[in-house]
Amino acid sequence: MARTTAEEPGGMEDAGQLRLVAADSVPRGLAVLDAPDIDSVVEANRDLATQLLSAADLWLFVTTAARYSDAVPWEFLQSASDRSTAVAVVLDRAPSETIDDITGHLAQMLLERGLGDSPLFSIQETVVDGNGMLPQAAVAGIKDWLIDLAADAEARAAVVRRTLQGAVSAMVKKTVPFAAAVKAQADTAVELRAAAESAYEQGVQDIAKACQDGTVMRGEVLARWQEFVGTGELLKGLQSNGGRLRDRLKSSLGNKPAETRDVSDAIQSGLESLLAEHATASAERAEKAWQETAAGRQLLASAQVRADGAGSGAGAEGNDAAPSLGALSEQFPAAASRTVREWQAFVLDLVRREGADKKSTAKILEYGVNGLGLSLMVVMFASAAGIPKDAAASAGAGSAVVGQRLLEAVFGDKAVQGMVDKAREDLDGKVHALMDAEFARYLAVLDQHPVDAETARQLTEAARAVEDCT
Repeated sequence: MARTTAEEPGGMEDAGQLRLVAADSVPRGLAVLDAPDIDSVVEANRDLATQLLSAADLWLFVTTAARYSDAVPWEFLQSASDRSTAVAVVLDRAPSETIDDITGHLAQMLLERGLGDSPLFSIQETVVDGNGMLPQAAVAGIKDWLIDLAADAEARAAVVRRTLQGAVSAMVKKTVPFAAAVKAQADTAVELRAAAESAYEQGVQDIAKACQDGTVMRGEVLARWQEFVGTGELLKGLQSNGGRLRDRLKSSLGNKPAETRDVSDAIQSGLESLLAEHATASAERAEKAWQETAAGRQLLASAQVRADGAGSGAGAEGNDAAPSLGALSEQFPAAASRTVREWQAFVLDLVRREGADKKSTAKILEYGVNGLGLSLMVVMFASAAGIPKDAAASAGAGSAVVGQRLLEAVFGDKAVQGMVDKAREDLDGKVHALMDAEFARYLAVLDQHPVDAETARQLTEAARAVEDCT
């Protein structure tokens, strides 16, 4: 705290300063610090009083006959007892006719609370002089005790050691439950992280499954693919001679750029919807898991308050609340669209790279890179659904047989499987990155309240080290 030697006390702007006043009546080795009232109506005064009492070697605790049994003083006196702080108690403004009874009652209360050896002084209610000061005789006992204490270096040191030892012992005792609370907080943070991570990991797995079991090959994607390849007619001819099949495929795939775009757009739209569906489900699962714990609920509430505050700041449009963690982020739709486009570009590049030799290049030119790329996507989407070996099915996974036969005709059986694996691996990686970005929102909330898992152990070890030294 800042020190000042100004002759007059400062104003409110000087709160927190110590004004040093020298007085010949105060013996060397003693400093009397006047603290604000512990029950002041001003919170800053109460906080300052608590701070000063925690730093003092000795409390000269002044109370009145009318308020000595109030709860607030005894909360402080109990803390002094718990810390073995040296305390002297002054009972002020005691009526002469009841001073003995009140003093006896106060002494009994001090004894019951572990402060029975604390000096107790009683001051009878009397008239003060023109400066508001008590008569010398009324405070002689307190003054003599303080002078004697200041004159005895060993006694002063004993007071300091007692208070210091009490403070250290209290700190060591408090460290055990505090370290346990810190450990519980760290464990909770780990559990909350794991719950959110599990929710999004399940979403990644569900997307991977849906991209292999034929789920994507439904609705608009299936309709556009069948329009593109003329699936029904081609399936009937799959068991015919190879030359006839190749002719039909060339006719269907070679010169249909508009239909190629239709299939590509349908796949993009279907994948984006699939990603949004499972990302939403993941967010809801993670939020539900957090809602089931008190800590999780508090984090979700604080995150929503921060989000709403940011959304209503300067420059914000409208009064719409920011999306909660249980919903998709505002960035997700654009990110999902970009992810799908990048994956489709990868597949087309994969077809080009796999057909780098002259023989394959010629075939690729015949059937078209886009047509072969779409075929590879369709085959991958149905890879876990079991592509039929005959031409009996013309819908769902069965439609992928056209793409399968086409790819085999161009690249060969072994190469096709490798291309499917690479396409799937790339999509899985991109989906994982997309979902990680959504999961990161939960991590950001946890990071707002960092807890070092090592802190509990360090606290415990430090407390043991202090205990060993004392």
